[in-house]
Amino acid sequence: MTTVFIISAPSGSGKSTLVGKLLACDPGLRFSVSYTTRLPRGHEKPGESYIYITRQEFESRLANNEFLEHAEVFGNYYGTNREILRQAQSEGKDLILDIDVQGARQLKERIPEAVSIFILPPSRDILEQRLRSRSEDAEETIQRRLRDAAGEIRNYQQYDYVLVNHRVDDSTLTLQSIVRAERVRRIRMEEHIEPILRSFEPKPAALF
Repeated sequence: MTTVFIISAPSGSGKSTLVGKLLACDPGLRFSVSYTTRLPRGHEKPGESYIYITRQEFESRLANNEFLEHAEVFGNYYGTNREILRQAQSEGKDLILDIDVQGARQLKERIPEAVSIFILPPSRDILEQRLRSRSEDAEETIQRRLRDAAGEIRNYQQYDYVLVNHRVDDSTLTLQSIVRAERVRRIRMEEHIEPILRSFEPKPAALF
């Protein structure tokens, strides 16, 4: 059974770094590469960071019901293709989705058993420091991201887990612990539990 892990965070919270470290140490996870209509930035690589398509193509795929979830953020579309979940299921892997609050809400409605994790920066000042250290955004964009972060953070109660990213290594260990804990929940143990239960059933009497 494939468990879907939703990870959301304000831009600059260190989400991508944590997800990358989690994937590197857990071969049982598959990362869902989102589709987007925005242009690549920084060191992003097509097919790895995002699948970049035109707005027209995105809307065509949307009309064909190809997305599990989608959202429009800062004038650009983002979405998760349904095929990635089918691929994870066929491989027997769990799926990691790096999506925003809008997309997480949609996905939870469609897959209620999905596990949602919200990553928080320790403070506004640290978030601003991280945004500036990336050297990717103009001042106007940084200020907008900070304003939007306040609104996103207010949605933390919608998530199953909340993780404050003080230190990357500690936060990575916490994420690993969440994944492990979810894997041993009863719903994931049925195939192991049934044989144990059967072993307690009365055995047929011996024939003489």
